[in-house]
Amino acid sequence: MPRSGTYAWIVLLAAGGAAMTSSAQVWKDKPINRWTPAEARLVITDSPWAQSVTPEPNETAKPGRTRGMGPDGIGLGGFNLGLPGGGRRGGMNGAGRRPDDTASQDSGPLPTLTLRWISALPISSAQMIARELNAPVADEDHYAIAVYGLSSGSVRGDPNNVGTELKARAALKREGKKDIAPSSVEVVPRDEGPVIVYFFPRSSEIARKDKQVEFQAEIGRLKFSKSFVLDEMVYQGKLEL
Repeated sequence: MPRSGTYAWIVLLAAGGAAMTSSAQVWKDKPINRWTPAEARLVITDSPWAQSVTPEPNETAKPGRTRGMGPDGIGLGGFNLGLPGGGRRGGMNGAGRRPDDTASQDSGPLPTLTLRWISALPISSAQMIARELNAPVADEDHYAIAVYGLSSGSVRGDPNNVGTELKARAALKREGKKDIAPSSVEVVPRDEGPVIVYFFPRSSEIARKDKQVEFQAEIGRLKFSKSFVLDEMVYQGKLEL
């Protein structure tokens, strides 16, 4: 028979495990108006509508200056690789690196990006509950996916030009159906790093019977894809995208 202290510890662990399970499925177990700020932060960081992805280097993107790029830009559309610190090396003002020395910017760890379906009710509600007052929003005519995690200084030049170029390098894919191209891409500058928002027309309907939808994109010299399981993206019996 376990000692009383051991028994109390087992009960505590069991209670903690149950709380973690409940918190991990808050979108299933609780209505939105009962979510706590901590639960809302979980929804916007790790839920069926918010998933992390580590990109790969885009070998087809050639370094060099293009429209909208500044002197430290690399890749396409005025983007650095998205590495911490924008890929700078050397001393003051990047000393020790020539303005056209793009090779040094390709080293370092790749960023972990977070993809949020900001057009989905659980995400838009969770952003308000978590008090992300400056979070991007979507209109009712579009699906919208926001990409978080790019480094500060990764955008160079006019955000409108960058958005135009990124528009041609992204799609939502479903098996046996035509790809959905974004109708627009918005670059939201922020001190901690830009947020890239992709808007896809709802006129190209995504249905639960599609099983999953894959988001593919290239951002400068980064490329990534992430599949979302539609049966999991259900809130109170309704597919939320």
